[in-house]
Amino acid sequence: MNTFSRILWRPFEFSRRLLKVESSNITESESLIPLAWTSLTQKLRKAPGISLLGQRNRFSTMPEIETNERDSELFSPPSDVRGMTKLDRTAFKKTVTIPVLKVKKEKVNKLMGSLKRAALQRPGIKRVIEDPADEESRLIMLDPYKMFTRDSFEKAELSILTQLNVKPQISKYNLELTYENFKSEEILKAVLPEGQDVTSGFSRVGHIAHLNLRDHQLPFKHLIGQVMIDKNPGITSVVNKISTIDNTYRNFQMEVLSGEENMITKVRENNYTYEFDFSKVYWNPRLSTEHSRITEILKPGDVLFDVFAGVGPFAIPAAKKNCTVFANDLNPESHKWLLHNCKLNKVDQKVKVFNLDGKEFLQGPVKEELMQQLGLSKERKLSAHIVMNLPAKAIEFLSAFKSLLEGQPCSSELLPIVHCYSFSKDADPAEDVRQRAGAVLGISLEACSSVHLVRNVAPNKEMLCITFQIPAAILYKNQTMNLENHEDPPLKRQRTDEAFSEEKTQITSNT
Repeated sequence: MNTFSRILWRPFEFSRRLLKVESSNITESESLIPLAWTSLTQKLRKAPGISLLGQRNRFSTMPEIETNERDSELFSPPSDVRGMTKLDRTAFKKTVTIPVLKVKKEKVNKLMGSLKRAALQRPGIKRVIEDPADEESRLIMLDPYKMFTRDSFEKAELSILTQLNVKPQISKYNLELTYENFKSEEILKAVLPEGQDVTSGFSRVGHIAHLNLRDHQLPFKHLIGQVMIDKNPGITSVVNKISTIDNTYRNFQMEVLSGEENMITKVRENNYTYEFDFSKVYWNPRLSTEHSRITEILKPGDVLFDVFAGVGPFAIPAAKKNCTVFANDLNPESHKWLLHNCKLNKVDQKVKVFNLDGKEFLQGPVKEELMQQLGLSKERKLSAHIVMNLPAKAIEFLSAFKSLLEGQPCSSELLPIVHCYSFSKDADPAEDVRQRAGAVLGISLEACSSVHLVRNVAPNKEMLCITFQIPAAILYKNQTMNLENHEDPPLKRQRTDEAFSEEKTQITSNT
């Protein structure tokens, strides 16, 4: 599995504690431009008291700096953590200088709304702190890249300061940042070799974070795991995939980088609960949208055959929608947890669960149920959907539909609808999937299929879903149609029209 949506190396939590503050003096000649804040740190540590900043007469032509670049300069960890492989949190202490505005405490709330532009916007650092020299006053932290002298205030800001009788004098404070105050990406960027990619994505499965580390990151794998646990509340275990997904049972070998080794986890997806042993089954949190898309196509009373059901992310929502569900998985562990999750979500009476090879499932339970359902009164307007989510191999299983049923063909609108998943590295992935599926069936799907882009798996590798009704000439035995010249009837869409009419013969990439 190469997933862990929701995707993301998201912004991480910061310590909300009050930072240690040190006051300092600066002479007027030491003009404070952004790059100078850090270079003056050593001197500022030794300077007692507060001092006023000099006039901003050198900065009118200073180029604008993007926020993320500013943060990388001022709020990056100390440079001497580069190459660290065993996490030492104490090594991340750093002092930065921040401009502040002294205000009487009773005026702070009235003033803050008018100083949004000027105030410091760094998450985790309080914008208002106590003044250690005056308990009746507070210090408002200002943006060190905007605020240098009185001239840095805009007219509207100066007006409100005048109204509240606040002197627009900017002073400077030293703040000690620690490990808790840095974002995880800032920590890893400072630690890993300069110029190398920093881990930018992971998948979360309950309490587990899953990584696919690259070779240059492996020497730092345990440090990376610990940082992820530190910065992500609720994550108590970090694992790294060390093998490709096994096509038989769709699981993979993993290494625990940090935290507990318990792989039995619980997740919530689309308002349903799933429990499973992540080390033994297939689960992909990045397929949440796709699970929902297929569920929305289904109507109450429809029949769903889930050939590679896993732990139930298609089957259980369908059963909750009052569909008749037949769910199968070859992996004994997936079968066990599928049964468990059906009970957990109170649909165990609506789902028939099987532990068979996909082909055996299609030629056994699926065949029997289709023969029964399609032989019922034609007044019953149900749809049969067959979901085949095994992207690496599902197209190969389409051959099982050849001459699967016996007897007189049903009406075309009752023919089963297949949703078959596949990977493609082709320059035209939709056409590639359509041609490969058609080749297995021995018929062109060009005019009677839709291809939906599910997600980008890797550079130049897409996951897609091809949807089509199985032609009667394929599904039924003893048909005398010439498949080579056969033109399929239009793909009937009474049950799925709104769901994929816009996907006709093209990839839709905005899902």
